[in-house]
Amino acid sequence: MDIVIRRAEPSDYEAFASNLGDPLAYPGTLQLPYPSREMWRKRLAELPEGDVLLVATVNGDVVGHAGLHSVGKSQRRSHAMMLGITVDAAWQGKGVGRALMKALLDVADGWLNIFRIELNVFSDNERAIALYREFGFEIEGTHRAYALRDGHYVDSHSMARIKPKPGPGRV
Repeated sequence: MDIVIRRAEPSDYEAFASNLGDPLAYPGTLQLPYPSREMWRKRLAELPEGDVLLVATVNGDVVGHAGLHSVGKSQRRSHAMMLGITVDAAWQGKGVGRALMKALLDVADGWLNIFRIELNVFSDNERAIALYREFGFEIEGTHRAYALRDGHYVDSHSMARIKPKPGPGRV
């Protein structure tokens, strides 16, 4: 199985709607059930300037996506971006998330010079937390009753990664 990472295209909107409409996927996000294909078509056609949105494909099918998003308009926060990632339920645990994380962090470190990457993850999502830690993210705090999920308020962790110092021979 070859996982191919590429930039998201507006034509990927149906895959985004399908992925985020999966009852096994959307509970791990802040998305609502039954996403509109039209909403995703518009979102992908009108990405905010500076955002980076990648997809993972297997045999041409989109099986996950991840992005880096601005944390706001303040110039004092221009060194930071927010990370979001979703992998189709059938493809979780098969290296898709790892491939997306590696590609996004390569762009952030090597091309955008982003110093701080932030994310929120539900505190019961152990698999995602382990992946984020593998890439240098640390828990900075816990938000109690952060979001409503299936009728219950759930906690989330705020995690961040500070750009690592370059290794030998790298500037």
